[in-house]
Amino acid sequence: MTSASGDLIPLGQLSVRYLVDGSATKGMGLFELCVPPNSNVPPPHSHTLNDECIYVLEGILRYSVEGVSKDLSVGESMFSPRGSVHHFSNPHSGPAKALVVQTPDIGAQYFRDVSAVMNIGGPPDRAKLIGVMTRYGLVPAMPPPATVQQGAASDAPIA
Repeated sequence: MTSASGDLIPLGQLSVRYLVDGSATKGMGLFELCVPPNSNVPPPHSHTLNDECIYVLEGILRYSVEGVSKDLSVGESMFSPRGSVHHFSNPHSGPAKALVVQTPDIGAQYFRDVSAVMNIGGPPDRAKLIGVMTRYGLVPAMPPPATVQQGAASDAPIA
């Protein structure tokens, strides 16, 4: 594993800051994900090569794995095993920040490649975006029917 530079990678309204890039050694990776309220987010997808765990640092982040959605608050986490369809959003009034752990890591270069498609001005080219996702083992999926678990604070409809 190598330490990443910590440079902010803009992804439309979202941003990623890589803390540990494990892609060269196929080891664990760690990055910070910032999600502003009501921002455009990636489509529901699965990873063919990676397990992923998300841990909320600030705000509330809606996270869904295989159709089960939960509003995660500070200190809460959710796990997405490889092959599981997952999705996140922030329908709340404040920004959300989370740590994301992947094993093996997809790597910072994936997010740089996505950024190159997302930040050209105007709407991103969907075919190019799906092409980048596919090269890194991500599979876009139709969202399964979602349910919010009991105890989750939810004032907005499931995205």
